[in-house]
Amino acid sequence: MAALSFELEYTDLATKARTGKITTDHGNILTPVFMPVGTVGSVKAVTQQQLEKEVKAQIILGNTYHLYLRPGLEVLEAAGGLHQFNAWYKPILTDSGGYQVFSLSNNRKLTEEGALFQSHIDGSKHLFSPEKVMDIQRIIGGDIIMAFDECPPYPSDYEYAKKSMELTHRWLTRCFKRFNETPDKYGYTQNLFPIIQGSTYKDLRKASAEFIASKNATGNAIGGLSVGEPMEMMYEFTEYCCDILPVQKPRYLMGVGTPWNILECIALGIDMFDCVMPTRNGRNAMLFTSKGVINIDNKKWEKDFTSIDDGIDCEMSSYYSKAYLRHLMKSKEYLGLTIASVHNLAFYTWLVGEARNHINAGDFKSWKEEMVVQLQQRL
Repeated sequence: MAALSFELEYTDLATKARTGKITTDHGNILTPVFMPVGTVGSVKAVTQQQLEKEVKAQIILGNTYHLYLRPGLEVLEAAGGLHQFNAWYKPILTDSGGYQVFSLSNNRKLTEEGALFQSHIDGSKHLFSPEKVMDIQRIIGGDIIMAFDECPPYPSDYEYAKKSMELTHRWLTRCFKRFNETPDKYGYTQNLFPIIQGSTYKDLRKASAEFIASKNATGNAIGGLSVGEPMEMMYEFTEYCCDILPVQKPRYLMGVGTPWNILECIALGIDMFDCVMPTRNGRNAMLFTSKGVINIDNKKWEKDFTSIDDGIDCEMSSYYSKAYLRHLMKSKEYLGLTIASVHNLAFYTWLVGEARNHINAGDFKSWKEEMVVQLQQRL
């Protein structure tokens, strides 16, 4: 089986946006791509059939921290990995669990060896080291697995950010050593992506981007953004990192973000995105649509029998009315959570697909500028 490859197809002349094709053993991924987050092996309230047919997802995420705790490695290994366990046969990316471990700031201790933490489920103690995280992700079975890093909070003072970045780099060297010493499982190739850190300090981001690029991985990620810093700062450091990273490798911006964030970051040269926002916001009655943002709880939708959004390629979005979805959400019916989540995910997929079409057509910049304004409107 072959390692992940990336074919750069077209680069926009007016921006740094680009289209490409990532090839994995579980299928191809056309970029730019949005990846739905399936934290515990499931995208909340959405079936795998809906992900494939309605959302048209090309790749989903699994979360190392959560899957390690439940169902646990024994079950996942016996199943033959996450693809077999959750019946999703397209590509899967697993994050390293670092972000979740570090968000448990009251229940974890950081050392050179790794991160000692307490399970949020039963309080049991566990150590995530770079080596162990590589072994865990091998067993989970992602096509793309992420390096174990520390994601510093915003704001971080310079000394903390520097020490954190240097620790992330030492851990990365250990990740690659363990990764290169261990075989792929389940008969397909797994690929390790390193992660740039450095908080909001230009010299640290430069040092980190250069260190990550020197590893010559099959793809690279930018972490530690969208953690509370101003939006303009996120864009500034995203562009700065993209300018250092190799052109011929896919670039993944972790945990971003709103539809307009995604369009702006595509313009800066990002290929891959993930975020819990479409499903989380959907479950809380916020819909992203091709015309703007809807709070479906509002009384104005009570007798609006028009479809949720007939501007996107999703049967569910054009089949059900705003009035019906509002009724379901008000009644706390589970079906409402599914419709809202499927719609939002399908919208995100449609949006990056449209971005791809406009990059290829050569009119991305003007389309993007119009869409950024339109998508932020409150309807």
